[in-house]
Amino acid sequence: MPERWFRQAVIYCVDVDTYQDSDGDGIGDFPGLIDRLDHIARLGVTCIWLNPIHPSPDRDDGYDITDFYAVHPALGSLGDFVELIHQADNRGIRVIIDLVVNHTSDQHPWFQSARRDAASPYRDWYIWSKEEPSDVRQGMVFPGYQDTTWSFDEAAGAW
Repeated sequence: MPERWFRQAVIYCVDVDTYQDSDGDGIGDFPGLIDRLDHIARLGVTCIWLNPIHPSPDRDDGYDITDFYAVHPALGSLGDFVELIHQADNRGIRVIIDLVVNHTSDQHPWFQSARRDAASPYRDWYIWSKEEPSDVRQGMVFPGYQDTTWSFDEAAGAW
């Protein structure tokens, strides 16, 4: 296996939920992607890059992960994901995932622990302020989902 295989790779980025629906529910899924692997291989693709596949409330295009050890149930089961990896490998296609661990959903257990307990080992994984930040209305990240950049969290007793 070449150490820098990616230098020669033909990488195809896939949003699984919009790619191929196998069960008619209107959402692309792992079995649908598996059904299209021969087509992808014929295109000369040597690596599939999957955009977020983990459970998420989808307020940040799937990047607000609630569980890094699972797959979003709308995409299929963990077994379906394993089968995708196996079938891709059979065709000489690598699979990489967009794994972003520098932020989580507010529903993630780490955040829930951090907000409930100032002594939580996860507390300093998030940015808290006892005082209302001066830039509370600057740098909106999620328009339509938030009115301000910062919000006061009652459970944490902090911004």
